[in-house]
Amino acid sequence: QVQLVESGGGRVQAGGSLRLSCAASGRTFSTYALGWFRQPPGKEGEFVAGISWSGSNTYYADSVKGRFTISRDNAKWAAYLQMNSLKPEDTAAYYCAIGPKWGMGYPPSDFGSRGQGTQVTVSS
Repeated sequence: QVQLVESGGGRVQAGGSLRLSCAASGRTFSTYALGWFRQPPGKEGEFVAGISWSGSNTYYADSVKGRFTISRDNAKWAAYLQMNSLKPEDTAAYYCAIGPKWGMGYPPSDFGSRGQGTQVTVSS
């Protein structure tokens, strides 16, 4: 069973940046796809970004393309989400999730276990 722990959330003004981290343990991290999801207040969860097991392929929701960058460091068993040009509508709880072994990082339905999340609040 994999354990995922997110960190790096906080409060930032619109136009600012945050970098979220996801630390993994309990499984051979480097062979699994990873993804980031978010759940805005009062809304359903949504896919944000995904990355293949090798890191060669990345996928983004249209709402974050050009602003967010997903990456991973297999040697550190970690994944990251660099968020730039943040908008109030990016306010949400952000979760990292494990995908299938040898997965490509898409589609969102491929993802399973998630961490406890980290809160991001963007003020206008």
